[in-house]
Amino acid sequence: MTFRMAAMPRPGTALLLCSLLSACHLNTASTDTRPAEVPALRRQGNILEVPPNSPLLSKLQVEVVGLADLSTPVTAPASIEAAPEKLVKLAPPLPGRLVQIHRVLGDTVHLGDPLFAMDSADMANVRADQAKAQAAMIHAQREADRQKLLLEADIAPRKDYEAAELELARARADMAAVTAHLAQMGAPTKGSGRGNYVLRSPINGRVVEMNGAQGGYWNDINESVMTVADLSTVWLSASVAERDLASISVGQNAHIILNAYPNQPLQGKVRYVGELLDLETRTVKVRVAVDNQDGRLLPGMFAQVRFDGPARQATVVPVSALLQSSVGTRVFVEQSAGHFVQRDVQVGSQQDQQVEISAGLKPGERVVVNGGVLFHD
Repeated sequence: MTFRMAAMPRPGTALLLCSLLSACHLNTASTDTRPAEVPALRRQGNILEVPPNSPLLSKLQVEVVGLADLSTPVTAPASIEAAPEKLVKLAPPLPGRLVQIHRVLGDTVHLGDPLFAMDSADMANVRADQAKAQAAMIHAQREADRQKLLLEADIAPRKDYEAAELELARARADMAAVTAHLAQMGAPTKGSGRGNYVLRSPINGRVVEMNGAQGGYWNDINESVMTVADLSTVWLSASVAERDLASISVGQNAHIILNAYPNQPLQGKVRYVGELLDLETRTVKVRVAVDNQDGRLLPGMFAQVRFDGPARQATVVPVSALLQSSVGTRVFVEQSAGHFVQRDVQVGSQQDQQVEISAGLKPGERVVVNGGVLFHD
């Protein structure tokens, strides 16, 4: 049996292979020149560190916590009302037929202008009583004058003169009572015995309601024929909660948003704070005078009103600095350059884009106002 041994490589060939393998290894190691990646954020316990070369730096905005004058506003539902002293429901003081309507809906009226005329049997009776009282007074005056002459001539006794004077006093009293009755009804104290009656406007304004018609008979003296109102200035009546009364005072600014004109806010000042508490709603009526020269504001319109509260100094931060979590509100405070710590805060009132911090921050500290959401887990 013949055995053949495998051929062994020559010494020179082995050296060449080793050199080639070493060169490949060295070439591979020399081509990996990438720099180590910089972490965007590092955590060291409660401190968040943003390295100098971190891409987060360009997205963070830090500002100093400051002080500002804030007021706690009070909001309340409200409605437009006509000023009570400038709205008159005109009902005739006696029944009768409406023989003429001088003003209709929308007409402008002035103090003393005729509104409607009536033909009333009751007015005719009052005029008749006036004529009788006047005649009786004239007769009593003549009798008193005659008795005076007789007394002075010693023709009649004094008691006759005194009786005549007493009768004259009664006649004058009757005449004064009839005259007062006519004046109370708004009728002229001098007139004929006919039953004509004209009701005149007691104020300047416009006819805003009309219930009667010419030719109709009106027998309900408690029901108005028409309503005249001066709506150049109207009341905003707000229902302010009992707990907010301490923040309301006369002269305070009021900012009004009407449901009918949500994009046209109005301004006014508090003219009256109610002195009676509604026991059912626990609210007090606060009235604001509002100019209404253009006539846009109609009684009954609904509105929302905000009253400026008393100003005070408060610690404030932009609203964008606040981050909400499941346990409350927090901010990120800068302890040193690139080092931040999370802190819980308590917020108060908000004014525009500034929010009050009632606890958790002090003026002069620096907080993240933009980009803090990037720190969230």
